[in-house]
Amino acid sequence: MKNRLFRTLILSAGFVMLLAGCAGGSGYVAKVDGEKILQAELDDALREQYGTEVLETLITNKMVELEAKKLGVTVSEDSIQSEYEELMESYGGEEALQEALEANGLTEKSVKENIRIYQLTKNVIATGIDITDEEVAQYFDNNKESYGQQEEVVASEILLEDETTAKDVLKKLKAGEDFSELAKAYSIDSATSENGGDIGTISRGQMDEALEEVVFGLEKNSISDIVQTSEGYHIIKVTDKVPAKEAVLEDVKADVYATILEEQINEKYTSWLDEKQEEYKIERK
Repeated sequence: MKNRLFRTLILSAGFVMLLAGCAGGSGYVAKVDGEKILQAELDDALREQYGTEVLETLITNKMVELEAKKLGVTVSEDSIQSEYEELMESYGGEEALQEALEANGLTEKSVKENIRIYQLTKNVIATGIDITDEEVAQYFDNNKESYGQQEEVVASEILLEDETTAKDVLKKLKAGEDFSELAKAYSIDSATSENGGDIGTISRGQMDEALEEVVFGLEKNSISDIVQTSEGYHIIKVTDKVPAKEAVLEDVKADVYATILEEQINEKYTSWLDEKQEEYKIERK
């Protein structure tokens, strides 16, 4: 649902702004060797390319608003802000999101309005969905592994280009020198060296197989011997360990319910939309 409906709403917001911004212009928007490209030409091109799609989105949004009013369904400002922050995180922060919005002719206000419509659509469709405890339990049993805590380690590494240097660094570590400082001084991994070699939290399946075997076999606060991979010579320090833990339904029941609801909304969206288009009197000029 989010991947399809949400992105459609966000993109259509840009088209709406383009069309609205160009409406009614009488001047020119560009020149080529003194020859003008008129505002009216741009208006016509935008409407021809995007007009139908934007109009259908606006009709859908209007139907959602009318249905929400009938059902007494609303969306809170907190939930809109939370969704916006999630979007911001997916882009890598506020600055990156703002750059993306500007590149698409969007504003924070327009995106939040489309988040509101997206959430309102979900909430309206959700009123017609009933999920039983038996469905929740069955879904949990079928997907139990995805709700459990995987075994994880928090680690740092020093990556060296040659074995001689690696042996020298390992000798310094065994003599009590600081791992973080040695990582900054010697590690050739530019992505982690400045942070003292910190590579964060690791789950199984994210590293070279030989390296993973060593890392997950280390005790907390211990340092590995030299491990050679295609990248070079690694020395790893494990700073924390999180053991695997099997999920218990009562602990994740709300998450399971939310997942099922999201899936069912996604499944019903198209048929719901078709049904409402038949139900409402729609005039397209």
